[in-house]
Amino acid sequence: MATILPPRAGQPNVLIEAAAGETILDLDPATIEALFKRHGALLFRGFGADAGAFRRFAWQFCETAVFNESPGRQPIEPEHNIHTVDGGVREFALHPELSREPWKPDAAFFCCLSAPSVGGETTICDGVELVQALPEPVRRGLAGRRLIYIKPTWPELLAYWLGTPDPDDAQLSARARPGCPYSFHRVHGEVVRVFSRPALHRPMFVDAPAFGNFLLFARFNNNVANFPVLDDGHPVPEEWLQAIRATGERLKVAVQWRPGDVVMLDNTRFMHGRNAIIDPGERLIATFFGYLKFARPDVEEPDDAPWRRPGFAPPLPPQLAGRL
Repeated sequence: MATILPPRAGQPNVLIEAAAGETILDLDPATIEALFKRHGALLFRGFGADAGAFRRFAWQFCETAVFNESPGRQPIEPEHNIHTVDGGVREFALHPELSREPWKPDAAFFCCLSAPSVGGETTICDGVELVQALPEPVRRGLAGRRLIYIKPTWPELLAYWLGTPDPDDAQLSARARPGCPYSFHRVHGEVVRVFSRPALHRPMFVDAPAFGNFLLFARFNNNVANFPVLDDGHPVPEEWLQAIRATGERLKVAVQWRPGDVVMLDNTRFMHGRNAIIDPGERLIATFFGYLKFARPDVEEPDDAPWRRPGFAPPLPPQLAGRL
């Protein structure tokens, strides 16, 4: 029987170590579900998971997989939404998967198919713990505020949500397709889509505020200081971003990958990132991002959100349409 070690200081995740000859598919799903709900981060070690076992394990818990158009991910089992991580080598700031879109998935799964000898660790950070550790002026500044995500559109996307590729102003202000998470506005002659989320939100299974959005990745990986913006239209102050980043750097923990390791994260509570990759030829990490069978959908989601149904796939941006 597997050994289950609870989180401790410096280790925010549960560690589940295999008994001799045990596979990850031998584990009791109900036990895993209970641990996931309570702790939000699980590391499975010693089970020797390969891509097939990883796929079957992840799909035990998920109804559907997320639509993820992030570039640089290579297919492993694309028919089951198993892909690699981004193919670059640089360090990644902490972020929940797809937090730049309204359809942030419930859970993020990672499997180490080939472990790097040095560097390339995946980092994890509890967003609830981060809020608790923030400087009081920053925590107070974020409390009760919202983040506004403003993104471009293109004709195919407008047709998907509004039924026309070239809406007039009346059509922009009319009700969009049921379940549409955006409002649409004309700004300087261009149509943009807008959605909003709390700066500090409540995770699925914890009644406490958490930090988990696209701010750190946008600022420190993409060098964009005004996406998302605060609800008054102003960028999040640089001193807040620096304080949030410093707190996350202090709290984050690096997963020292071993072959066959699997990590399962509550994507509404935990953020992940990575340390710089030294030798990309050594490192092969499989991913799966999905919507849980036992989810408690965010109150911000529309009823019967379309992304929780099979086959959800809005049109890709023109610059990606021929590359994925």
